Amino acid sequence: MEHRDCIHHARALDPWAIDALLADVPGWTAIDGILWREFKLPDYRATIAFVNAVAQVAETQDHHPDMTVGYATCRVTWSTHSAGGALTENDFICAAKVNALYLGMTSA
Repeated sequence: MEHRDCIHHARALDPWAIDALLADVPGWTAIDGILWREFKLPDYRATIAFVNAVAQVAETQDHHPDMTVGYATCRVTWSTHSAGGALTENDFICAAKVNALYLGMTSA
């Protein structure tokens, strides 16, 4: 899923599709129309580097999350405003991209 790109006018997913797609994004939780995960990082500098890398993914995909930043944590939350605040495949595509990004930043 991380190799796919977001599309414009993505449609809201039904609960069964959401449950199926959660298997593709380990660590993420879907609840009340949002998809979220909290990432733990070594320190503030690493957290800000992660935030900037997520922002680059968001800009490239033209799909932007909400992020809450702590000293060594970053909560990333996806939903699709154009689908009425529901979850779409775009949210899962970006979540998969962020998982790959995180793995690359923390496994070195």
